[in-house]
Amino acid sequence: MSQSGWSEIAAAGFRARLPWLGGDLQTLRDTLKPPRLPVDLGEHVRVPMACGGQLLAVHDHCPDAQALVLLLHGLGGHSDREGLRRMGLALQAAGFSVLRLNLRGAGKGRALASGTYAALCNRDLWPVLERARQLAGGKPLLGAGISLGGTILLNACLEQADALDGLVCTSSPLDLAACSASIERPRNRIYQRWLMRRLVAQTLEDDSSVTPAEREGLQQVHSIRDFDDLITAPRWGYGDVERYYQQASPAPRLGQLRTPTLLLQADDDPWVPVAEAQRQQGRHRAFEVVISRGGGHNGFHGWGDAPVACWGDRLTAAWLQDRCRALPGAPGRDAAPQSR
Repeated sequence: MSQSGWSEIAAAGFRARLPWLGGDLQTLRDTLKPPRLPVDLGEHVRVPMACGGQLLAVHDHCPDAQALVLLLHGLGGHSDREGLRRMGLALQAAGFSVLRLNLRGAGKGRALASGTYAALCNRDLWPVLERARQLAGGKPLLGAGISLGGTILLNACLEQADALDGLVCTSSPLDLAACSASIERPRNRIYQRWLMRRLVAQTLEDDSSVTPAEREGLQQVHSIRDFDDLITAPRWGYGDVERYYQQASPAPRLGQLRTPTLLLQADDDPWVPVAEAQRQQGRHRAFEVVISRGGGHNGFHGWGDAPVACWGDRLTAAWLQDRCRALPGAPGRDAAPQSR
């Protein structure tokens, strides 16, 4: 049996290109040398929420698209971040329309909705998914999430099996407590400082929603765990950070997953430990795991990639193409096999 496009890419493996050797340089590549991306021509789409606010998404329309991909950024990110846009361009080149969502409080959507997002924020996602189905126009609705964005989409699929027709998670935490502890390691001090600056600034931009206690506490938070204990857990009704990490981590519930999902994880990711991905590999029918040798955290900058593409983007696009072909009613799916 011949291999499909995505499995051929996976089987060939990832090979880092010079000078981006090691997990840290792979992770930092887009920061140290931002890719030259074309002008963003995406159409802004506002999605009303039950709370009265709106979420802002950017719709990159592809003529004759085979499906629409809902694309989600990670912690501290937004729809204009280089890695997200780069993946969006790769998906468009593969024949997909793309909807890049700004989560609550992120990017250009900051003024449209009060508050902040969480790893499990399904009440914000339901109207987005409904609008995305409309934009898909009867074609499949797929998902791709970078880092925490993949965790968020995975949590939605665990609650609602038909939320998406397929999902790819890149460098996405399955165990939030383990991920938080990993980022707190002394070797990751610079990463954590960078993340904390972004998260605190993002929170304070919505001045009216910040309580005096939160404002005082934000001056003293030094870790992701501190931030989640002060801001994320109470705002989303978890009470404390331990309960939040326990209830919003997908790992214990992956056996319930019905949405075909691929997790791409590098073995040298400095943020997300590879151990949980290794533990889940091969355990669940709907949850496929590819662990690359090298690649960092949403890096995957390899030999043979175009200037604004990467191995992870190519793998994502190919897996989603194969997923489209596997869906009921896909062209050629029910055709009788030809004799040879």
